[in-house]
Amino acid sequence: MSSMRGPLQAKYSPTTMEGWLLWVLCLAVMMGSLVRAQEVEDQVAEIVSEATEERIEQAMEDLLDDIESRISEDSLRIQTDHWLVMAEADVFLQLEEEGYLFDRVSELEGLGFLLAEVAAPASFDLSATRAGIYEVIGGDRADVDLNHLYTAGVPAKASELAGLPPRALLTLPNDLSDLTLRIGIIDSSVDQAHVAFSQSSITTRRFVDNETPPDFHGTAIASIIASNDPSALGLAPRAELFAAEVFDQTAEQGEFASTVSLIKALNWLVTQEVSVVNISLAGPPNRLLETALARVRERGVLAIAAAGNGGPMAQPMYPAAYPQVVAVTATDERGRAFRLANRGEYVDIAAPGVNIRHAQAGGGYAASSGTSYAVPFVTVAAARLMQSNSEPSAMLDALYAGTLDIGAPGRDQIYGYGQLQFQ
Repeated sequence: MSSMRGPLQAKYSPTTMEGWLLWVLCLAVMMGSLVRAQEVEDQVAEIVSEATEERIEQAMEDLLDDIESRISEDSLRIQTDHWLVMAEADVFLQLEEEGYLFDRVSELEGLGFLLAEVAAPASFDLSATRAGIYEVIGGDRADVDLNHLYTAGVPAKASELAGLPPRALLTLPNDLSDLTLRIGIIDSSVDQAHVAFSQSSITTRRFVDNETPPDFHGTAIASIIASNDPSALGLAPRAELFAAEVFDQTAEQGEFASTVSLIKALNWLVTQEVSVVNISLAGPPNRLLETALARVRERGVLAIAAAGNGGPMAQPMYPAAYPQVVAVTATDERGRAFRLANRGEYVDIAAPGVNIRHAQAGGGYAASSGTSYAVPFVTVAAARLMQSNSEPSAMLDALYAGTLDIGAPGRDQIYGYGQLQFQ
């Protein structure tokens, strides 16, 4: 992509607003289905209306970066060579009576389901398999899908510069430092040897076979929530963290989490009686994951997830885009939207997520940006409100009512209901 932009700029360097618009629209057409020309045109119009003449070129450069990030989105939609079935126990008995055999079946006591994994042959057809199962037991009694993979997104590269301390970005209530909130985290491993966690309460459970799983992202998120290092306190240093380690890593695929590991993590966290679950990853929709999250909500646990870092024109990312999940976007210290944040009707709330200081696995501190770094702020605020509003829907009404409306009046596709404010 960069090699394409260079020659285009040299030969057709636009000098007017109309020229910029035509150039970017042409680029959108060249990318085919990756972006929609109307969305690009709307984005350009917004830039032109808000920017001064001398800033338009830089704004357009940012827009092109967003388009490029859209190209890499498909890398999140990887599917493994397994298919999955999730249903209650009586459904599996009926399927077995009809001759269905499953390689591996796990009991999900917290969710009340069984989860089966089946190796898919080369000739496997998911639609035909799903239709066959639904014909036997009915389409509303089981979920059938592939074992999709998820990532922690593609945030701005971590920096070893100081960054912004989480506690300095919002006005925090006086009681927050003393509350023992029970918070679940679904992420990579946490480096508990870091000084940030010297007195922290962290219970972990690993849902991957890798004996040395990645630990950068999980360490960062855990420290934003519960670091007790006096020089870098987290938002709720006395919180009890229950960290589900779901990320694996390979040379070919990088860091990823599977649908199976996510569902098993949700099941475990429900049994640990957490009030909220912080989910930093994003990827494609999955029927089993949606059903599992709906059951989590029925159990009185609130899931909060990153909206995604695919850029303003990216498609909705999951699990944040599911209605039973709170979708969090990121803003900088001035309340401006993170330029790589997803936008859409599914975005619920905004919180600080740009240049956030956090613990770095292996020691020391770093600063990172992305919607996943905004999630801990909402997680802590929600966990605190859940102490007096134990029903998630009532708590969310209070959470959203207290936001600062920083975008278009009312709920919008950039900031949701507005910027988080602790109450």
